Amino acid sequence: MKEEKTLQVRNLKKHFHLGKGKTLKAVDGVSFDIYKGETFGLVGESGCGKSTAGRTIMNLYKRTDGQVLFNSRDVHSLDTVDSFKLKRQMQMIFQDPYASLNPRSTVADIISEPMIVHKLYKTEKERLSRVYELLEEVGLNRDHANRYPHEFSGGQRQRIGIARALALDPDLIIADEPISALDVSVQAQVVNLLERIQEEKGLTYLFIAHDLSMVQHISDRIGVMYLGHMVELTTSEQLYDKPLHPYTQALLSAIPIPDPDVEDSREQVIIEGELPSPIDPPSGCVFRTRCPFVMKACAEIKPMWQEIENGHFAACHLYNDDIEDKTPIKGQPSLIKS
Repeated sequence: MKEEKTLQVRNLKKHFHLGKGKTLKAVDGVSFDIYKGETFGLVGESGCGKSTAGRTIMNLYKRTDGQVLFNSRDVHSLDTVDSFKLKRQMQMIFQDPYASLNPRSTVADIISEPMIVHKLYKTEKERLSRVYELLEEVGLNRDHANRYPHEFSGGQRQRIGIARALALDPDLIIADEPISALDVSVQAQVVNLLERIQEEKGLTYLFIAHDLSMVQHISDRIGVMYLGHMVELTTSEQLYDKPLHPYTQALLSAIPIPDPDVEDSREQVIIEGELPSPIDPPSGCVFRTRCPFVMKACAEIKPMWQEIENGHFAACHLYNDDIEDKTPIKGQPSLIKS
């Protein structure tokens, strides 16, 4: 594993105060590192807080607690000038390529806007030349520069969003579900484009998604989130070969296998119950209301974040040697095998 850390997230929390004494704990103590040149996948079902984590890392949301270090500098503690400079090195690709592009601006204006804000080029001719280069890098051509977002397909619009993110030559790109709004036939093209650009430019990615099969394809390491918490983290291969947390096991079993014989013979794990509200999360382990292995300690003690195997972390009492009684409580929601 590469030793140089581009991003260090330490006990990051983002809470939204809703009034009347209610607080939505969207991100509640997440920690992970991203090494230079790697792709770190952040996955989980809708509502788990992964997108909020990405936006808080970018400083689009102010943190409630914790620390985000980008190239050893605290993102949330910089003054206005340094924070502005830092934004050149951190860029974001958003989920909806249409909503994130100004419909009243041409493609040239959209891509060149960050260059103007950061005063990268002295003349309009230089900026336009760079716009043409970026369009070609993402698989479009210079004729597209004078068109408007509504004239493009979803995949083409996302390519424009990628070109805009590349305009400042960043070190880190946070991709917030960049393919979920696209047709399946286009998703692989965009992922292949991101991989090629990463190889050419040595970029570091935080790739946020709920499609574990695609995350496995693009990521070096993967973190699994549930209800604002990180429940498992390891390499892509290890996560798919030997998932430790019951929630991860259930997510992986939902991925279809393109082999009818294998698909029919394998045991599918289905989670019962609904995702609890982040306004009133369960005590102890946040997954205990849906876990088949729930035990008495799960309601009383928050699981420790620990390294179970080399480079494989999880937060689950099943791997806590200090808990003697690990007998599952009867009558709890279970994982059904069919």
